[in-house]
Amino acid sequence: MNTTIRSLLAGGAAAAILLTSSAAAEAAAAPRYRAPKIFGTSFQADPKHDFTRSPRPRHNGILRGWITHVSGGVAEYEPIRWKKGKVTEGRFVGPPEGDVRVYASPIARKVVFLSALGCGQKMTGLTVDRRTGLGSKRCSRADLIKRAQRGERPALITVHKGQIVKVQEIFTP
Repeated sequence: MNTTIRSLLAGGAAAAILLTSSAAAEAAAAPRYRAPKIFGTSFQADPKHDFTRSPRPRHNGILRGWITHVSGGVAEYEPIRWKKGKVTEGRFVGPPEGDVRVYASPIARKVVFLSALGCGQKMTGLTVDRRTGLGSKRCSRADLIKRAQRGERPALITVHKGQIVKVQEIFTP
């Protein structure tokens, strides 16, 4: 009797270790994608995407864009480009009015949100990598959703297997 119980416990423990290690392996298996130019002056192409259908996830990779709407854990986002200014350095702009370049993806439960303006309601202080101009402070998924609901913030948005897995804000003064 004791031998049977021990073998069942050992088998259960082995299964738990196997499940835990496979989840960790899956998280580590997400490839590193090549980032676009942060201040690129053209919209990133997505030839694999069918924009005639309702908004769907972008293909795997990193998009320079901003989140335009969040509802039920699904974010709608669009590509952006840098438009040089005559008086100022410039600003980010989205597609022109009537353009259908929009994507929609669920925000992963364990999304990595790297803020350029700090976390929480107050967004006090800059949290920027001075070399790249990208956010470096890790904030929660809830902070990302609240920030997206306040307005469009330029970011590098990483999509993997149809989900947004990383959002790294681009600092603009």
